[in-house]
Amino acid sequence: MNIMPNRMDRGFFKYQKDFEDAALKVLRSGWYVLGNEVSRFEEEFAAYTSAKYCVGLASGLDALWIAVRLLGIGEGDEVIVQGNTYIASVMGISMNGATPIFVEPNEHYEINADMIEEQITERTKAVMVVHLYGMAAEMDKIVDLCKKHDLKLIEDCAQSHGACFNGQMTGTFGDVGCFSFYPSKNLGAFGDAGAIVTNDENLAKKFKVFRNYGSEKRYYNMMVGANSRLDELQAALLRVRLPHMKELTEERIRIAEYYTENISNTLIKLPSVIEGSTCVWHQYVIRCEERDRLMQFMKDRRIGTIIHYPIPPHLSEAYKYLGHSEGYLPVTEKYAKSVLSIPMYNGMTKEEQDYVIGVINDFK
Repeated sequence: MNIMPNRMDRGFFKYQKDFEDAALKVLRSGWYVLGNEVSRFEEEFAAYTSAKYCVGLASGLDALWIAVRLLGIGEGDEVIVQGNTYIASVMGISMNGATPIFVEPNEHYEINADMIEEQITERTKAVMVVHLYGMAAEMDKIVDLCKKHDLKLIEDCAQSHGACFNGQMTGTFGDVGCFSFYPSKNLGAFGDAGAIVTNDENLAKKFKVFRNYGSEKRYYNMMVGANSRLDELQAALLRVRLPHMKELTEERIRIAEYYTENISNTLIKLPSVIEGSTCVWHQYVIRCEERDRLMQFMKDRRIGTIIHYPIPPHLSEAYKYLGHSEGYLPVTEKYAKSVLSIPMYNGMTKEEQDYVIGVINDFK
């Protein structure tokens, strides 16, 4: 048996005819940019999250850096973000000239809400929360903290489509929620795609202008913007998958529960969910002190795994200029050396799950 860490083809085959019909409809329409499919998706995704507005963009990274830009954050400003995130979260900050200030994660891999306040300075303008691996962070504490210090709150929801904290969906707690629809995401397109959600009408209007060269009306440019438009084809394909998110999420939860109930190796640390949070299991992440040996053990038995993420942003070459060295974020660095994402995807069979579980339990 050969098991990949992720399988996107099964998600396609499950709704193949609907995807093909949607694609052909767009191709035959003759309208490929900022048309009815994008508008309809924006309405439907806003309704899905319970946000008032959604604006489709070209990628999740664009959602992040444009959000930081339009919230007025730039040179000399600081944005607090967790240390163990994907580097795109940090790039959204630094691409605007602002400085990322790193905070350690908690035992659930989310930003440690109790460590944020000590990092706030007179230059702090925002907190960026990353709902990592599909789990909602402790938003009650973070919202209160941002209100107390008059800080903007940006949510990176690239991995948390549908995850909730105390019944409220991620992306709707702060000023703006940033989403990626990269093909491997729980709500995945068939290429790069992204969006923001917000309850601020003026901010939503700014995003719509900024994404289209800073133009609300053709050739009349209100600002120096960007070319970051969700295209009609990706919007149409996302509209096929969106109504199935409940069943797709429930399937991933069942797979995660089956892993948790049946993996019984004392060398393995299993994930746990924050009280009040839900997890949509974008990844099922285990920890092992002998991670590299476990990874090879699984590879030898034809099971693919991924490390999310082997090099923390503060130790990457890209952020060498910040001056952080090894030991600066010990928890983040410990996770980077021990986390391992095991196979998790919609359409995963029980036979495949049992094989993964058996191999992990055999590891000594």
